[in-house]
Amino acid sequence: LAAPGLHAWVLIQKYLDHLPLYRIEKISERHGVPIARSTLAQWVGELGVRLQPLVDRLALLLKQGNALHADETPVQQLDPGRGKTKRAYMWAYRSNDLENAPRIVVFDYQTSRSGTHARAFLEDWRGHLMVDDYGGYKESFRQGVTELACLAHCRRKFFDLHAAGGHPVADEALRRMGELYAIEAQARDRDVAARLTLRQQESLPKLTALHDWLIAQQVPNGWATEKAIDYSLRRWTALVHYLNDGQVPIDNNWIENRIRPIALGRKNWLFAGSLRAGKRTAAIMRLIQSARLNGHDPFVYLRDVLSRLPTQPYSEISEHLPHRWQNNCA
Repeated sequence: LAAPGLHAWVLIQKYLDHLPLYRIEKISERHGVPIARSTLAQWVGELGVRLQPLVDRLALLLKQGNALHADETPVQQLDPGRGKTKRAYMWAYRSNDLENAPRIVVFDYQTSRSGTHARAFLEDWRGHLMVDDYGGYKESFRQGVTELACLAHCRRKFFDLHAAGGHPVADEALRRMGELYAIEAQARDRDVAARLTLRQQESLPKLTALHDWLIAQQVPNGWATEKAIDYSLRRWTALVHYLNDGQVPIDNNWIENRIRPIALGRKNWLFAGSLRAGKRTAAIMRLIQSARLNGHDPFVYLRDVLSRLPTQPYSEISEHLPHRWQNNCA
């Protein structure tokens, strides 16, 4: 008969610290409170069901934003029929801080990297989507979603060249892109209108000059330098969209920072045991990572929410979403 604090501790161990259940079992035993792995698994499943209404509302609220970040990363899923694992994907979507939307990150576990999963998640949403150059999003753009390209991805191509040998073209590209980021640093704390004005006055001329400079470079076909230049030029229309809207971000770093814990988790738990387990991981991580985005201690948040949910009227459940939750436990 576990109290909410113990339930919250198990979820944090598994989904924030990325410990598999057999290690949580050993830790609890070491603390003198042995908990069978089967009991831990049962708790995790029941808690996932209990938290699902909050999880679903996060996805609905996220899609009220005008601009979103999206990314995806592979995970392994157990394939019992073949006695090995197969590749699945954790898709991630994040709100855009520049439009002062609720801070939300939503994970969506799927069995493949097919763009149909992104379209199924976004449904009839038709805002601005910040992504890398993965082709799975292209159909969404053909259906009316506005594509935003990530300047950080363009910069990374030149940074890799610089790290490999200090290529002069890479050095100059990094310098020019650094100027654009310096302008964004000035614009970050301004209101939307002031940010747009600054971008139009200062970023537009620098981006135009960068475009002309990239076109003017004479490098052999097939070289890494040519590929870095071509990547930026192919993405140019989507890259400069941020100049026309003070609420649109310049890059996709906000979602990449949220998806990094998945890479850490892969090294610990190695694979998801099933499709259901993968989806439960995505659901609970929505709450934990959204709580962190809003400056909350995820353990304190989950402990409080789990203690209140059994008696909370369904009509008031939104009060427990991470961006609205108030810490009354201090």
